[in-house]
Amino acid sequence: MVVLDLLMPRLGGRETVAALRADERFARLPVLVTTNLASIEAQEEMFGLGASDYLHKPVRPRELVARVLNLARLKRGLDSLDDAERVILSLAKAVEAKDPYTEGHCERLSLLSVALGTELGLPEHELLALDRGGVLHDIGKVGVPDAILFKNGPLTADEWALMRLHPVVGEQVIAPLRTLQDVRPIVRHHHERWDGSGYPDGLVGEAIPKTARVLQVVDAYDALRTRRPYKPSMSAGDAARTLLAERDAGLWDPALLDAALDLFGRQPLPAGIDWEHLAAESEKASRG
Repeated sequence: MVVLDLLMPRLGGRETVAALRADERFARLPVLVTTNLASIEAQEEMFGLGASDYLHKPVRPRELVARVLNLARLKRGLDSLDDAERVILSLAKAVEAKDPYTEGHCERLSLLSVALGTELGLPEHELLALDRGGVLHDIGKVGVPDAILFKNGPLTADEWALMRLHPVVGEQVIAPLRTLQDVRPIVRHHHERWDGSGYPDGLVGEAIPKTARVLQVVDAYDALRTRRPYKPSMSAGDAARTLLAERDAGLWDPALLDAALDLFGRQPLPAGIDWEHLAAESEKASRG
């Protein structure tokens, strides 16, 4: 952690805190500011810049030690949460990597879900949830046997019952992490449908969390645009027509789907993870 004075020669305390917070490496680094400025305005300014705590001078040694120990404990707790989150994100990517047909799927979901959320004016914390939700939405499939996940033929009723549990299992996996609380509705509800025919809870209309509705239409579009063992990839036009027919049948939020299809027509994807690249790779594989 860092302990600094507000008034310092050369680089002052305000500039130092601002520089630390602007550097991603130090975003979580605790910063304790000491100063003889006692105004509420000065305290508000330092907290606004990103100071973790504020100590008025003259500094009493016992209070300084207590504040430092408290901030250090907080930092250790945040670090342990970060470690757990990294493990869960790695696990989700391992699930995706098991299926060669879904290569890049999570990355495309994250990019397009955040783009669509931005278009809809969602707040920053929900955009962050969509970014993580793109990776974590299917993490519950760790509890589904590979024989079911990669079965070529139709699933039996018992197999479908097990498959439909994966949103519930996924939510249980991430539930202990406070940093992923905004992701839980996405993981649990990304298979709900506008008319209530989805799972696991059969939610209807706007009872489905908006972030889940955003991710589910992106997920559906990406599934149509990519080749799977049971179907070829679709063109952008065919995928749009399919989703519009499904919207009319009651599966998707109509206004949200219209906004999504408008976005998909003009939102570029990075080279190598776009659908045209995937179609070309699939064509080479089928000829090879």
